[in-house]
Amino acid sequence: MNVAIKPQTLGQTLAGKLSLITGSTSGIGLGIARALAAAGSDVVLNGFGKPEEVAQVQAKIATDFNVGVTYSSADVSKPLAIREMIEKTLQSFGRLDILVNNAGIQHVAPLQVFPPEKWDAILAINLSSAFHTTRLALPAMLKSKWGRIINVASAHALVASPFKSAYVAAKHALLGLTKVTALETAEYGITCNAICPGYVYTPLIEAQIEGQAKAHGIAREQVIRDVLLAQQPNKRFATVEELGALAVFLASPAAASITGAALPVDGGWTAH
Repeated sequence: MNVAIKPQTLGQTLAGKLSLITGSTSGIGLGIARALAAAGSDVVLNGFGKPEEVAQVQAKIATDFNVGVTYSSADVSKPLAIREMIEKTLQSFGRLDILVNNAGIQHVAPLQVFPPEKWDAILAINLSSAFHTTRLALPAMLKSKWGRIINVASAHALVASPFKSAYVAAKHALLGLTKVTALETAEYGITCNAICPGYVYTPLIEAQIEGQAKAHGIAREQVIRDVLLAQQPNKRFATVEELGALAVFLASPAAASITGAALPVDGGWTAH
């Protein structure tokens, strides 16, 4: 049974900070954005979505946590769009304290038939976008001598699975980028860490459960335990609230000496 951590219990440790979270209009990114807002940070959301739905997400965060909430529709597969998003953020707020690189996509296929255009798209969004956001956010962080960069990687930054060549390659590389960023900024009050989730319960996962159950003619409980969570010893999904709580901790003063780390949230998957 999953026990959700209420964002409201996380305290106001980030009051006065500004956080930008890519891929944050739903799922993990939205969970992290809500947790950072609950801790007092103003937030910049980014991602795709219907304008009315995004507006509802913005309004709910602002109402629930009494923080400033803005939105950028930047396509993070495009470096120019990333530059415009970061520049607009700095012009509007004069600061960027916490950067969460969460945007990601997936495609599953054997190597010999893996579409090259899917490879390029996955590397652009899952890896190169983090390079571009980081290089553009760092000058402001270096100037203020404080910053937190949190890369949402995956258990696949640490281990591999068949048929996920682009995703595994991108996530392994993202962990490498995390370590280099940590080393280059270690003396300047900036940390950079990678959160490495296993399977996390989101609406997309729920749809996958239903699809697998119908395709294979098996019960949803069997899909969860024997298909999706086959590699997770605890046999439960992580929650977006758990990841949000970890992001808040990494951004807090208590984590000032944690940098360059890969933090698995995978129920023991990578302990095998």
